[in-house]
Amino acid sequence: MQQEVPSSFSSFSSSSSPPSPQHCLLPLTHLDTAAQCGSETSAEVEENHEVRLEIIPTMRSIVVFYMCYLLCLGLGVACVACVCVWNSQWRGGFAWDGSALQFNWHPVLMVTGLVVVYGMGAVLYRIPLTWGENKLPWKILHAVLMLAALILSILGLCAVFDFHNAKSIPNLYSLHSWIGIATAALFATQWVVGVAGFLLPCSPVSLRKLLKPAHVWMGGIIMLLSIAACISGINEKLFFSLKGNTNGSLPYSSSPPEALYANSLGVLIVAFGLIVLKILSNQQWQHPDSRQQSTVYTPLLHEEN
Repeated sequence: MQQEVPSSFSSFSSSSSPPSPQHCLLPLTHLDTAAQCGSETSAEVEENHEVRLEIIPTMRSIVVFYMCYLLCLGLGVACVACVCVWNSQWRGGFAWDGSALQFNWHPVLMVTGLVVVYGMGAVLYRIPLTWGENKLPWKILHAVLMLAALILSILGLCAVFDFHNAKSIPNLYSLHSWIGIATAALFATQWVVGVAGFLLPCSPVSLRKLLKPAHVWMGGIIMLLSIAACISGINEKLFFSLKGNTNGSLPYSSSPPEALYANSLGVLIVAFGLIVLKILSNQQWQHPDSRQQSTVYTPLLHEEN
């Protein structure tokens, strides 16, 4: 008994000419049809289809994202609270008079701005609630968060420079200061280029497509440099402050409570940064515009053997 051939394939068998591209614009779910339309085998098409399905977010993926996001938010609040308690409890509090109390603003402002606010602004586009058609409000919010982080960082730099100048202490002589000033400079450049390339109406689409990969990559680099600057700064402060003296304070090597507390702050900063980088590196949590080529139909053109 002759097997009935579906009408969609009868036109292919009745003509010796290769199928037209219009017949080949098929969804990737029709694997057998797509394989006959092009030079790719059914196994190759199926493999490509599976790769595309892997980056389409599922409900489970979205739930995992929100868990990571809440963890990131909690770690950020903990970082800000801990650095404030450290400088008020053990370092004497805050002032803006050129004294050591003014220096205490430096770690608070840098951790808050260059790490926490920056990190939360970086993962803003990964939140599914921002995946609507109108991206302009979220772009503005992203720029505002980054501007707030930049302003806090600049104030933190002003605090330490004023303190050094008042006490005749040299500026920018340590590795920590080199990393910190380089991070702030890159951050400022990133913000200016981002606003010019993505927010100004006159910026062409081709320029935005060119800038986007570099913008995302540089954002991750700034996050890593911010963590390195904060960790080295905490360690440097502990070495300078906990030297041990006659009034009963213990040196850093003896692990006094302040040293353990500040080291714990460093661990929180690293954990926060790792969660941010995890969110940024997951393809399933990218904005749909970044995954557009993975979900559209793929034209499979026929090649004669």
